[in-house]
Amino acid sequence: MNDTEVLLRADRDHVAWLTMNRPAQRNALSMGLMDALDTELASIATDKAVHVVVIAGAGPAFSAGHDLREVRGDARRESYEALFAACSRLMQRIVRLPKPVIARVHGVATAAGCQLVASADLAIASESARFATPGVNIGLFCSTPMVALSRAVGRKAAMEMLLTGDLISAERAREIGLVNRVVADAELDSAVMELAARIASKSTLTIGIGKQAFQRQAEMDLASAYDFASVVMTENLLANDATEGIDAFLEKRPPVWTGT
Repeated sequence: MNDTEVLLRADRDHVAWLTMNRPAQRNALSMGLMDALDTELASIATDKAVHVVVIAGAGPAFSAGHDLREVRGDARRESYEALFAACSRLMQRIVRLPKPVIARVHGVATAAGCQLVASADLAIASESARFATPGVNIGLFCSTPMVALSRAVGRKAAMEMLLTGDLISAERAREIGLVNRVVADAELDSAVMELAARIASKSTLTIGIGKQAFQRQAEMDLASAYDFASVVMTENLLANDATEGIDAFLEKRPPVWTGT
């Protein structure tokens, strides 16, 4: 792909790297970029060659959120409704995707960019990365980012970010659970690749079952969650990869996954 495209894709070793490519706009989530991400993820959902997805940003930032120039350029209710419908569709696509999504975060991840990090299954940030939901500073509460943020971190930490709009450090983001790990800037790519490779080496069937079950049980009460998880584990045990994995463990040999 050339640099005029808003989204770049590179696949290697069963990992699809999706790089948001609007560096001059700090990868602001325009309608075009959100549609491109949504379309690519829909394709990846059924692509058996892809086991893990990494979302990254080109240039100096991960993503600065929605494109405010685009927002102000069409101030009709219908346009706003379409914008947030597209954003909600993309974030839910990430959550429902039957493959793990890792956010590779550098620079700033603010507003809908922070929402993107919170929606991902895992996130690794560089030491210099910063995070914020700063809508309150411009009279626009980050209500849609709030949905993802409040599900990724504790209530009080989420409310502090939403009410103050202040930037927080990568280390603070790790402390509250917004990211999994913070690494030196120079080690960001290698850390993301190492984590993606470890997950990609597992049974794709098992990973898919696990991610989808995790998201569904999180929306249930405790008893319902256990009932649901018991059914999932029973079905999982009947799969070929579970049989192979258990036998390989007992026989002290590496498993050979078939994804069935």
